[in-house]
Amino acid sequence: MLIDNHTLLREVVREALDTEPDMAVVGDAASGASGILHCMTEQPDVVLLDVSIPDGSATETVHAIRSISPNARVLIVSMREDPLLVRQLLDCGVRGYLNKSVSRTDLVSSIRAVCADDIRIVLHVSAEALTYIASASNYPETLTKRELEILTLVSKAMSNRQISRRLTIAEGTVKRHLGTIFTKLGARSRLDAVNKAISNGLIARAV
Repeated sequence: MLIDNHTLLREVVREALDTEPDMAVVGDAASGASGILHCMTEQPDVVLLDVSIPDGSATETVHAIRSISPNARVLIVSMREDPLLVRQLLDCGVRGYLNKSVSRTDLVSSIRAVCADDIRIVLHVSAEALTYIASASNYPETLTKRELEILTLVSKAMSNRQISRRLTIAEGTVKRHLGTIFTKLGARSRLDAVNKAISNGLIARAV
């Protein structure tokens, strides 16, 4: 399954993979929502997902895909190599992260690798990014589901009181979560935290 908002790229990748004797593209989609529906009906073995899909965050899409198609191996194919984003997606259960500069040969071998080995993770990123990702001290801790919920509501300009009512938790609890979020993201303000989370694909941009 191919999920990417660039039509030409989907067509090129489809043509490349369909020539492989052991592969067949069962569908493609230009958005996360459409891709999730395809995964529900097609139950693909592998999903190639771009993080810059127009609707929803990449992490939300990965969670949805793994929920409705638990046997699918999700491989991220993106031009972005933000260490925070890579770690967040790996923690979500993706089986690999490939830069779009990867060759056709490497893409095919990566797909075969994750299908042949249930625990293998494939990374095709720059040497600088790989070094950064490998060092746990260089990037913030992963945000929890609750922290992502709160940050998403913050991105919608909701106050602490409004968030506490929406999530049925104490306002003080919201403040404590925000403090943790600021520390993890290295943010100085609510706006800074939201911008960093959006730029790294942790939450979707509010509309």
